[in-house]
Amino acid sequence: MKQSQSLIPTLKEVPAGADIKSHQLLLRAGFIRQTASGVYSYLPLGKRVLRKIEEIVREEMDQAGANEMLMPALQPAEIWKETGRWDVYGPELMRLQDRHEREFALGPTHEEVITSLVKDEVKSYKKLPLTLYQIQTKYRDEQRPRFGLLRGREFVMKDAYSFHETYESLDESYQLMYDTYSKIFNRCGLDFRPVIADSGAMGGKDTHEFMALSDVGEDTIAYSDTSDYAANIEMAEVTPNYEKPTTSLKEIEKVETPNQKTMQEVADYLEHSLSEGLKALMFKVDEKLVLVVTRGDHEVNDIKLKNLYQASMVELATEHETKQLLGAGFGSLGPVGVSDKVEVVADHAVEYVMNASCGANEDGYHFINVNPGRDFTVAKYADLRFIQEGDPSPDGQGVVKFARGIEIGQVFKLGDFYADQLGALYLDDQGKSKTMIMGCYGIGVSRVLAAIVEQFHDENGITWPDVIAPFQVHLLTINAKKEEQSQLADKLYQMLQTSGIEVLYDDRKERAGVKFADSDLIGIPYRITVGKRASEGYVEFKHRSTGEQLEVHESNIMETINKMMKK
Repeated sequence: MKQSQSLIPTLKEVPAGADIKSHQLLLRAGFIRQTASGVYSYLPLGKRVLRKIEEIVREEMDQAGANEMLMPALQPAEIWKETGRWDVYGPELMRLQDRHEREFALGPTHEEVITSLVKDEVKSYKKLPLTLYQIQTKYRDEQRPRFGLLRGREFVMKDAYSFHETYESLDESYQLMYDTYSKIFNRCGLDFRPVIADSGAMGGKDTHEFMALSDVGEDTIAYSDTSDYAANIEMAEVTPNYEKPTTSLKEIEKVETPNQKTMQEVADYLEHSLSEGLKALMFKVDEKLVLVVTRGDHEVNDIKLKNLYQASMVELATEHETKQLLGAGFGSLGPVGVSDKVEVVADHAVEYVMNASCGANEDGYHFINVNPGRDFTVAKYADLRFIQEGDPSPDGQGVVKFARGIEIGQVFKLGDFYADQLGALYLDDQGKSKTMIMGCYGIGVSRVLAAIVEQFHDENGITWPDVIAPFQVHLLTINAKKEEQSQLADKLYQMLQTSGIEVLYDDRKERAGVKFADSDLIGIPYRITVGKRASEGYVEFKHRSTGEQLEVHESNIMETINKMMKK
């Protein structure tokens, strides 16, 4: 490809609103352009990279026995209403009506569509197990699109769905997809970790996320410093290794705490540590009101609360609601004397506190010397807090540390929910009708592109891994007006193309400085510069990521490229 005939609009300055490196560099290097908030056009370079990622995904999915297909982005509301997700999915679901006022959604995912399709086409156990996948644009109405391709309203995704007779068969496909995803992300050159995760609106139980390690990641990974254990912080289990203090119980006492709202303010005012205070927050769990109690130095994990009750929805009650039910606003809530209308649950650590402080359910007042069991009743103790750095690792090996990660893929065991709701049945070997069991597996292809840039860049631009780069070689001339340079460059361009090397030929009549800056910005792995020794047949060969430079005769170009690519 000749650069003079390409659309590669590079920028010298960082565009306004581009806060992270992948967003900045993909814009500056001419890979993408914003069409609307969270919606991007992929320019020729961006499309080439996207296609290479897609091909890696296809090769590995096909190798795993999955079948590629393509489903519609426009989905009828009826099938979403059958599963209940039309109401549950929330405002991120892009909804619209046609001219006949029939309701549709622009698909953020395709469980309903694929299940409806398989229900009509697969009737016998002889067709199971079956795995189908597609690579397609998805839509989610993000409240705050940001970080370029990492949080958009339109994005490219590979989604796959497996159908089974038994959970043992699902387990096998789940492990196969887990291994396949590891191969895909390794081939892309990414530093990633599979972590235990929550299935969220997808449903199902067992699930792992694949996280590309990055400081700009919006997810926190809790991992062991001595083992392979890793989990999304939402799902990392806390090992209850607490000990009861040996001090004697004191009499409960109500004290005034004027204008002390936060746990830290109350602890400072009462002159005790955060761990000696109790925090109480009221949640609406589906239709149930639940007061969650934790130690003052711990944070409530609403995902664990949701899973404890197997709820569809969990949200914090408003301050108005807490005042109506408990008589106090935020900062003064506590478990002592709570109405029977509110169920009290507590984190395991609460069971081990003695003589603690807590809100008195009266604004500006707290109790001191509060003890669970004596002064308040807990309906159930459970792991309800976020794990913290330094806590014992849930697998019993080492302690927990944190890292940031970009979610690039996730695998789910969906079970029979969608098949049951939509009537996806098959006849077993005894002729009996049974419900199919499902798995679901997704890769954010456009997120992978951005994650690669987050991990592969320097102060001058992108440093693409060989297999993902838009081109393998960037060929340029110092002075295209000089005949000996342009002739040698033309000759090398033809030779490289004939040899099957993907080459971008910068034949523009631009200053050398502009060409070098653009080349570093675009980040093609190998650069061949035709300059002052062109008449002798010598060129400069440079490896973009290492900075290694060689003077190479034209007769040795292919040998040099092949050696570099094997390193």
